[in-house]
Amino acid sequence: MTEHRPFTSLGTLSRKWLSARLHFRIGNLGQLAHRPLGPLVVWNDDEVAPHSGFGLHPHRDIEIVTWVRSGAITHEDDAGNRARLVVDTVQAMHAGTGIHHAERNDEDAPARMFQIWLQPRAPGGTPRWTMGSCSKTQRDGQFVTLASGDPADVRAGALPIDTNARVRIAMLREGLSMRVALDSPQAAYFVTDHGRIDIAGVRLEPRDGALVTDESNVLIDAISDTDVAMVELLG
Repeated sequence: MTEHRPFTSLGTLSRKWLSARLHFRIGNLGQLAHRPLGPLVVWNDDEVAPHSGFGLHPHRDIEIVTWVRSGAITHEDDAGNRARLVVDTVQAMHAGTGIHHAERNDEDAPARMFQIWLQPRAPGGTPRWTMGSCSKTQRDGQFVTLASGDPADVRAGALPIDTNARVRIAMLREGLSMRVALDSPQAAYFVTDHGRIDIAGVRLEPRDGALVTDESNVLIDAISDTDVAMVELLG
């Protein structure tokens, strides 16, 4: 079963410095029908204006995965950590018992990112975050796991997250067809970036989402060159 979530149907959050589309409902924001998928509770498509951003703010008991699609974002936290996330960079943060952090665009151009929130397996734990990258060459024609709650994925190079899900990305070129096997419970959420795909017979335009459930594998046909990100649930 495939539920199409067109970009134009997504909830919105607009500020002078932020333009966001919400693939999942957050509190009173977003579409009522766009309910969480297991531990996947937030997938925001964010654009942050130059020389602006989120000031210091708190999180706890949540796993946050950030994928930078253009521009750069600077992260700082109350433990004294600071890092600049550029294009093709991923960050995985375990908020644990509580962390305050800031996310700013200190650049002269807008920054675009996907930010994904997942509920942890258990509350608490020491806050931490890790970073990695995935080049276009690495993900050309195949899905690469960016972050995962599966120890085998972590041993293979994925960033660790304490949740029953994995976050993956692929760059698909026009004309490519591929099948993606889904782990039990056979559920995943897919988002295109700048191009178009057909997924399980449904056409996705740029920045559309697709919720796929009860499928052991999913056929994807690339109509144009694009990145495709996905969160797959784990048993």
